[in-house]
Amino acid sequence: MQSKGVIREDFMWGGAVTSFQTEGAADLYGKGLSIIDAREIPEGYSDWTTAIDFYHRFKEDIALFKEMGYNAYRTSISWSRIFPNGDGEVNEAGLRFYDALFDELLANGIEPVITLYHFDLPLVLAEKYNGFASRKVVDLFETYAKCVFNRYKDKVKYWLTFNEINVVLLNPEYWGVLDDEPSKALKYQLCHNVLIAHAKATKAMRAIIPDAKMGGMISYLLTYPATSQPEDVLANVEVKQLLIDCYLDIFVNGEYPSYFKAKLEQKGMLPIMDRDDLALLQENTADYLSISYYQSRVVQHTDDANPVAGMMKNPHLKKTEWDAAIDPIGLRIALKDIYARYKLPIFITENGIGVRESLNEDNSVDDDYRIEYLEQHIEQIKIAMQEGVDVIGYLTWGSTDILSSKGQMSKRYGLIYVNRDEQDLLDLKRYKKKSFYWFKQMINGT
Repeated sequence: MQSKGVIREDFMWGGAVTSFQTEGAADLYGKGLSIIDAREIPEGYSDWTTAIDFYHRFKEDIALFKEMGYNAYRTSISWSRIFPNGDGEVNEAGLRFYDALFDELLANGIEPVITLYHFDLPLVLAEKYNGFASRKVVDLFETYAKCVFNRYKDKVKYWLTFNEINVVLLNPEYWGVLDDEPSKALKYQLCHNVLIAHAKATKAMRAIIPDAKMGGMISYLLTYPATSQPEDVLANVEVKQLLIDCYLDIFVNGEYPSYFKAKLEQKGMLPIMDRDDLALLQENTADYLSISYYQSRVVQHTDDANPVAGMMKNPHLKKTEWDAAIDPIGLRIALKDIYARYKLPIFITENGIGVRESLNEDNSVDDDYRIEYLEQHIEQIKIAMQEGVDVIGYLTWGSTDILSSKGQMSKRYGLIYVNRDEQDLLDLKRYKKKSFYWFKQMINGT
């Protein structure tokens, strides 16, 4: 497909990762423990002590990103590297590390796209307050956000508060909730608190960096009704409202949508709110919308009160090794729906395929399957843009191979191979995969 005239000149091409899956140095240079560091490691998996040692090798990696043609790179700041105990005295060594990282990116023509929180709460805040279930942690998040906004106000213009905020009800442990089985009321309170933390950080950013942009990010799991039966169609609508629309509506409209508020009222589970909470949401809406996109599923009506119970695998699509349905057209459907509803720029900040891989004898990887996957998704993005959707960037997950969120090195997403396995760090050398050269041509061709 010809891309001239479709891709905007300031389109952001690049990759996305997290701090904890890449940096390593988990117990060095003043960093405190996070809830990630305290996780139980499944047998045969890795911890995050070294990860891929990006902390010490970022200049080498950024040189490769520049060679590939990146002009954007998304990562997260480790809260516990800045405030080892979540609050109190700041760790200057942590601040200096991100100074050096952002300076190196900018010197190579690469825009830092920075997530404030990617599921790695300082451990002490989980143990002391039960994470974001407490408004105390909301206030501490605001303090942390103000600290990094002031420090990096001349270096970072694109921010995200929370990674995939819409999984908060499904995975409260990602926000530091330690309860084994948190109640529904607590989950909804947690959700509200996280949304208020987003609004407070957005307000702080605009005061400190007036020319910066704050995005609202969700994981976009596209769903289709399992059949054309009205019950399945309605079940699909309810899943989409719960997992997708509710959060985007709040990001853009600054208020709880009527369908969500009505259900909470019926259940008697409206969260406890401070007097200015609704005004905070109303006054601090997002500048752009950000999504991760990996797969689609289908939804069938069930008698279960939880609409998510009816979600099933999509039987019509090929699957990855990790059983994710490959659905490039679904990305176009998602983009068209988002833009029709909200008329805000959309930034695709994660998309990719995890595969088991090893080096060939010549230290290369012939990952034609990855090239096919990315090419098909980018093609659908271009069609959506031809149809009027304002897409401002596309970041693959990830750039180099990284540990998965569960600690698997075998689940490789990168365009650059990192030579380590689950427990053996080997030499951590970087090698270009076939997709590295393909993505370079893709970027240069636009």
